[in-house]
Amino acid sequence: MKISKETWKLAFVKSLPIMCSYFFLGAAYGIMMEETGFPWYVALLLSMTVYTGAFQFVLITFLSTGASLLTIAITALLMNSRQSFYSLTFLNDFKRMGKRKLYMIHSLTDETYAVNCTLELPRKEKEDTMFGVALLSHCYWMAATVVGAVLGQLIPFELEGIDFCMTALFVIIFMDQWKKASSHIPALAGLTCGIVCLLIFGQSSFILPALLLVSGILFFAGRKEAAE
Repeated sequence: MKISKETWKLAFVKSLPIMCSYFFLGAAYGIMMEETGFPWYVALLLSMTVYTGAFQFVLITFLSTGASLLTIAITALLMNSRQSFYSLTFLNDFKRMGKRKLYMIHSLTDETYAVNCTLELPRKEKEDTMFGVALLSHCYWMAATVVGAVLGQLIPFELEGIDFCMTALFVIIFMDQWKKASSHIPALAGLTCGIVCLLIFGQSSFILPALLLVSGILFFAGRKEAAE
């Protein structure tokens, strides 16, 4: 399905914040892969097929220590389970995208989800733009991985603190959504549940419980509103 040049331009503009954050994180991943002893093409292959961001960093340890496939599979499921909730938002959009549906599922990340939530376009243009954002973002990550793996052989890097650019991206998108939303209940529910679950479950385990709690609150709130 052909996508117009204007749509590609829009997708590129929308994906620029993702490019900026992926460049540093993808390069850091490539450097870590190289330091662990894996060649650049292995890092590229993992970025092409696994493409899970945070879990790819964990996978480096698993691969270098010989962890079992079961351990890797369970960890991947738990670390990326939040994306099952993300996909519910675009369930109908993905269904209408035909052959592109499987790639949209594969390439759905925190960043592409956040950017796609800001798209207010006619249906066809929105679907094409979502695909463009997904494909471009995937390419950014793969390119950054290769750059990091190659440069890691030549120059020592100090990357501490660079991952904060991801946090800044989500803060900006959150502020934009807050301004546009007619109701702030979902945002407040998300913040409250996130903080409560962080205090209860800790930094490494709070995301899934928070998502379950928020989804439950919004589900019952939506049913109550529909009944009224």
